Amino acid sequence: MNGPGPLGAFLQARRAQLRPEDVGLRDLGPRRRVAGLRREELAQLAGVSVSYYARLEQGQSRGASAEVLDAIARALLLDDHEREHLDRLAGTARHAPRPRRPRPEKLAAETRDLLRAVDGVPAIVLGRRTDVLAWNTLGHALLAGHLDSLGPDVPARRPNMSRMLFLDPHCQELYADWERKARAVVGNLRIAVGKYPDDPLLAELIGELTMKSPEFVALWADHRVVPCDATTYELHHPVVGTVTVTQQTLAIARSPEQALIVCTTPAGSSSEEALALLRQSIGSRTPYADGVGVPGEPHQQVQGARGPGAR
Repeated sequence: MNGPGPLGAFLQARRAQLRPEDVGLRDLGPRRRVAGLRREELAQLAGVSVSYYARLEQGQSRGASAEVLDAIARALLLDDHEREHLDRLAGTARHAPRPRRPRPEKLAAETRDLLRAVDGVPAIVLGRRTDVLAWNTLGHALLAGHLDSLGPDVPARRPNMSRMLFLDPHCQELYADWERKARAVVGNLRIAVGKYPDDPLLAELIGELTMKSPEFVALWADHRVVPCDATTYELHHPVVGTVTVTQQTLAIARSPEQALIVCTTPAGSSSEEALALLRQSIGSRTPYADGVGVPGEPHQQVQGARGPGAR
């Protein structure tokens, strides 16, 4: 095909009409030579690779999935009519309704039981996009005591560990070596993007962090892929002071897209004593009858209830 074709021409025109400030970007590079967004900026906002987006604009791609087109449409701030036009140009118009956005992740009953069983150590359950699906009271107090403990109950209010690490000053101050923790989280996100390249919510998260955090942009450009499995971190906790914990990521057999994160300390160490002090400071302020937050279930129904299975 000669030239970008209708799809490429449309994408180029819409990209040229957007300014960095329209999408919350700060221009950190040299003097701009283009009127609108650069290709790499648009690709980052959409959560796709620069080379893939370039092929779309150049008319060299044989097609894009509906999820990728949705991500690009959101990045370009297209209205409903423009999104329909984009679908037609890409040849993805369907007789059936457009696939709905992914449903909120849920915990299997067995995962809730497992989280309750490890209530003696700080623990949280993360979803495929690093959303906090649940935490026990000690996990909440250690890693995010400044946030609403009931946040994981409501999908729209769930904390996201990646977002917290890059955009929440409390979490940035919590880790003594913040950059090492940030590199680990970015490496895990790259693995997730490789596993779920068409996940629009994951693309939105990457786009948001790209727009709001220059530190994330720098680390994301490094392209390192290193899973967070077991790493020791020194924490500067606002209540109990310095705590050194080993954060271990455990696979959940029933829900392979989710992970159980536990924080352990050496027996007899000062860090173990600090966690004991933190546990005492929580006292009877446990917001749940069993000490575990279960998304999607009212507080009153947690004790003795069984949540729906993971999707």
